[in-house]
Amino acid sequence: MFKNIIAPVQAWLLSQGKCVGCGRALEGKNNKGLARVTCHCGRVYMYDSDARVFRRARLDEVK
Repeated sequence: MFKNIIAPVQAWLLSQGKCVGCGRALEGKNNKGLARVTCHCGRVYMYDSDARVFRRARLDEVK
């Protein structure tokens, strides 16, 4: 039940280009293709410049 409440909020934050943990704006949108972006709080995201969307990085992308 808790996940049903949090998931839409996290999706909205990512659509706005903000971190789901601390709410800061994610930077690093200048690269072409798929770029790795690390927030100040330590969360890792992937930015797809073609689709212009952020997503949380998978475990194999973090290493």
